[in-house]
Amino acid sequence: MARLMASCFIVSTAAAAWLKPMRSRLHRLDTVSMMAEEKVEQGFWSKMRSPNMPAQTVHDLNQHLTETRQELTRLQHPRFSISIPKHTTGTSYLPAETLSRCDKGSQFEKIKLTKDTSKMFTQMYDDAEKIRSDEITWEDIDPLDVNTRYKWTGLLHRAKKHPGTFMMRLRCLNGIITSEQMRFFADSVEPAGPDLGVIDITTRQNIQLRGLTLPMGVDVIDGLHALNLTCVQTGFDNIRNMVGNPLAGIDENEMVDTRPFCNMLNDLVTLDPATGERGNPAYCNLGRKFNICVSGGRDDFEHTNINDIGYQPCVHANTGEMGFNVVFGGYMSIKRVAASIPCGIWIPATMEAVRAIAEGTLRIFRDEGDRSDRQKARLMWIIEKYGVEDWRKKLLEEPALQGIRVENQQPEPTTPYERRELIGVHKQPNGKFRVGVHVSVGRVSVDMAREIADLADKYSDGEIRLTVEQNFLLPNVNESELESLLNEPALNRDGPDLENGKLIISGKLSVEPGNIYGHTIACTGNQYCGLAMIETKASAERIARKLDNLITTPRPLRIHWTGCPNSCGQVQAADIGLMGAAAKKMNDQGKMKPCPGVNIFVGGKLGEHAFLSLEPYKKGVPQADEDLIPELIAIAKERFGAVDK
Repeated sequence: MARLMASCFIVSTAAAAWLKPMRSRLHRLDTVSMMAEEKVEQGFWSKMRSPNMPAQTVHDLNQHLTETRQELTRLQHPRFSISIPKHTTGTSYLPAETLSRCDKGSQFEKIKLTKDTSKMFTQMYDDAEKIRSDEITWEDIDPLDVNTRYKWTGLLHRAKKHPGTFMMRLRCLNGIITSEQMRFFADSVEPAGPDLGVIDITTRQNIQLRGLTLPMGVDVIDGLHALNLTCVQTGFDNIRNMVGNPLAGIDENEMVDTRPFCNMLNDLVTLDPATGERGNPAYCNLGRKFNICVSGGRDDFEHTNINDIGYQPCVHANTGEMGFNVVFGGYMSIKRVAASIPCGIWIPATMEAVRAIAEGTLRIFRDEGDRSDRQKARLMWIIEKYGVEDWRKKLLEEPALQGIRVENQQPEPTTPYERRELIGVHKQPNGKFRVGVHVSVGRVSVDMAREIADLADKYSDGEIRLTVEQNFLLPNVNESELESLLNEPALNRDGPDLENGKLIISGKLSVEPGNIYGHTIACTGNQYCGLAMIETKASAERIARKLDNLITTPRPLRIHWTGCPNSCGQVQAADIGLMGAAAKKMNDQGKMKPCPGVNIFVGGKLGEHAFLSLEPYKKGVPQADEDLIPELIAIAKERFGAVDK
């Protein structure tokens, strides 16, 4: 009987990954095995319902079987990675004056006060266990937990598009992951099926997993922690992924190795000093999200101009000591886009100084930020309230900055410098090569993820580096293996025909993708995101491929797509940015009717002298290929030197 009852339990893929995290390929029960187990269980219950079986015996066996399966569930889904309730709450760190403003603030401030978000780190296990044991469904959980507070665990409910499923936002520090981790991502989303279970590389050098249920999600969280990754405190009012130089340690022009700084900053904001587990209550009640990046050189691959804190490497003019000029306040949102500004601060490139700046800034941001108007709850508004000089003075008075050497901003280099290309084959200082691979609009299927992992194992010692352009690098490839790598089938597929405009992504990986197609970025779009006004990824890929067939550009032409004014696709930083917007188009009867459209932004720049294009070049352009492509060709010719093929 015990054997039969045990056979009735089927371990989820994510749970198997957690139970055996060091295996490169995780065991998955196939459909035939699952159907066989279900048949055995159905036969067992059929016999129990026989007229010859005493009712009390049926009742006792039923209860015993239920209790046994619940116990098996607890054993199969242990709370290994976040098992200790937090000793403090996010609210407990707020001064009385801040608490008063929260109490009078927006609906989300009240949600955070009613139940502290730090409770979610352990509550998620309780809720998942009850769902597995059929005590509840996800719909029985407090909607404020499902739709808001769970975001502190990294689980973002897809309420509008796919109710009951979650997107999980990870923390891929400095964008560096391993082949084992990439396979784990594939194993985690595979049970959701190909339509929901996909992986996205994001514009913060990060990974998003889609299609997870709550029970799947908590297993994935434990699996991530077993593989030295986390996803906690990545959604809503939290500090996002730490972005660093994708060429760290292999860069001939490197000024600072960003990897240790990103790791340290991640531990600062997500590691609970009281328990040693992930989930830091000190940063569980911020007024809004917060972005940090550490730049490694003059290329500024990390985009310090659109981060709340941007560490820009700079040599001290008098001593020659390496350090950082620190810029503050950059962000993108629905109501306002602002580039970061210098505040006259240079610090030495030490862990202590970098941590102190972050800790002091976050304390002010948490305790003094706006709690009533979320559109004014970003760091820039605090800086503007004080004024730059008084902000600098305020920051340097923070307890975290005491004993830290802070000097005036140092002069930036003036010699000419051109931002380098990450796609393609490039020699490293050690004689090996980095190979930048283009991922079509950042969308990765389960099969693609495993192919990428295989390539990394074969050519780059299992290391994969993500970029903010939604692509990846394979570092340290031997020269003798370059030809073999470039001839790999995974890097030489054409992909399906995209001419019909269906919601399909080609799944192409390429080392030579073309000047337009290879530099197109797209946010999630309305396929999965409830905020997006338009579909982005399939349209972005299709139109980029058409443009590459119609025109030639003298250099890469960066086209960014974003589905809404939140600008996750960073359209203001693009050569040409396309933002979802209302539009009208004449129908067959000669009447103007609403249709999906875009506002077009032109002229954003990246690198040392970054520039954000804040005002639309043209508004309300219909998104249909026959309307949009001529507009893009005209802009490419007029502004970027494109010519017809």
